[in-house]
Amino acid sequence: MTSFDRSIKIAPSILSADFANFGQEIRAIEAQGADWVHVDVMDGHFVPNLTFGPPLVKAIRPHIKTVMDVHLMISPVDPYIDAFAEAGADVISAHLEAGPHVHRTLQAIRGAGCKAGLAINPGSGLDGVEYLLDMIDLVCVMTVNPGFGGQKFIHSQIDKVKTLRAKIGDRPIHIEIDGGITPETAPLMAAAGADVLVAGSAVFKGGSVENPEPYGANIRAIRAAAEAAR
Repeated sequence: MTSFDRSIKIAPSILSADFANFGQEIRAIEAQGADWVHVDVMDGHFVPNLTFGPPLVKAIRPHIKTVMDVHLMISPVDPYIDAFAEAGADVISAHLEAGPHVHRTLQAIRGAGCKAGLAINPGSGLDGVEYLLDMIDLVCVMTVNPGFGGQKFIHSQIDKVKTLRAKIGDRPIHIEIDGGITPETAPLMAAAGADVLVAGSAVFKGGSVENPEPYGANIRAIRAAAEAAR
């Protein structure tokens, strides 16, 4: 990963891509201006959906020239960290709620050579985050309940992000927002202090690998709305 900065980064979620064309879809979104590529891993247990495992992550790694941002919505998480690291993840985010020993999980992610992310569900407060700030590179604030794409944005998370931004201070920690990001909600989060915006349906709508220009228009619209709110 490149050096730390707080510029707005758009991270399209491949959960909204054409599953039969992942390689082409990834190349298309990167060519159209994506900064990171967000990979939503779900286990059908911690969240009510089942998506990708390490073999898929490994298969798409060669197509990703930017940052592979792997979000593990799984429990238990520790037994799978090395596999996702070996598959090529740059960032691995685990959930605060996924197990009793999140400190150990974050240690394991960094020990595997990846940037460590901590994901927080909408119903969780920031109490559990304070003593972890010196071990993480990213906090992913869920602005929908994890498990499905295309859900409505939960506005109560705006204040959470403002509080989190104040707690982070000058530490080099990204604030990522995952869920319901559109040109309408992106500015709310950018103003609150977020810098990485995950968007699935809002990026992929209207386009395809044969017609990728709408991806670029969608990415530019989200970025412009977010930057204007800074």
